[in-house]
Amino acid sequence: MNIELRQLRYFVTVAEELHFGRAAKRLHMTQPPLSQTILALEDLLGAALFDRNRRGVALTAAGEALLPEARRLLAQAGELPGLVKRAASGTTGKLVLAFVSSADYSVLPPSLRAYRAAFPQVQITLQEATSDLQLEELLHGRVDAGLLIPPLPDKAKADLDYLPVLNEPLILASPASLPELRGKPEANLRTLPPLPLIIFPRAISPGLYDAILAVFRAAGITPIIGQEAIQMQTIVSLVSAGMGIALVPQSVSNLRRPGVEYRPLAQATPLVETGLAWRRDNTSPVLKGFLDLMRKRL
Repeated sequence: MNIELRQLRYFVTVAEELHFGRAAKRLHMTQPPLSQTILALEDLLGAALFDRNRRGVALTAAGEALLPEARRLLAQAGELPGLVKRAASGTTGKLVLAFVSSADYSVLPPSLRAYRAAFPQVQITLQEATSDLQLEELLHGRVDAGLLIPPLPDKAKADLDYLPVLNEPLILASPASLPELRGKPEANLRTLPPLPLIIFPRAISPGLYDAILAVFRAAGITPIIGQEAIQMQTIVSLVSAGMGIALVPQSVSNLRRPGVEYRPLAQATPLVETGLAWRRDNTSPVLKGFLDLMRKRL
């Protein structure tokens, strides 16, 4: 059964006028083709929609049931051009964004606020994931973009584009009230007690792992790795529990935990970069809008 929108529009007009002549005039057509169209619609539906007699025209029970549904379908059809235009312009649709846990304390919240303000009708789906998992999701097209810590592996560079969005130093997260840090604005790794180091596994984030160990090497220290954890919240919680110390990106100091103190390092540290990666062949207008906004914010 194929019902045309034209047939529904003609039916609604006759139902509103309850007169074929006036309906034809309103539709800018003659009465015979209008009557033929209504008869064809009734034949298609297998029921009379109008009672026709000498006194005029009235809706049947079938016509009464059809009228609100016909109006709804016509209204929905009328919204389609606007819906298509909004989708094509990136003002409506869905954005799937992955992010490393450290981005939750730095670039993610302000970026989301700005994007929501600019594109309020876009549905945003967030997925917290480590950099290695994000790369797999991006390469398989399961997320649109990911805030991750580089570097990108060579196998991914052919398919992904990348935009640096933040560079920040490493700072010390330590158990509170260490005597060696009391009253000192900075932490010198050489004067700290030999507490175990809590760190990301290198397979999860090689860039961050190597940057942390480079700081210790430059200070002439070989740290004892006590625990590995894949979430920044877990690392800070382990520090809070007195399990050791950690070097974390500066923005993580926004994550407050009882029993944890943050201090800048006396030693120079490499900058830890967070960037946005996406598939080069992803032509989503929604993604384009997000990328344009991120570039403007840099």
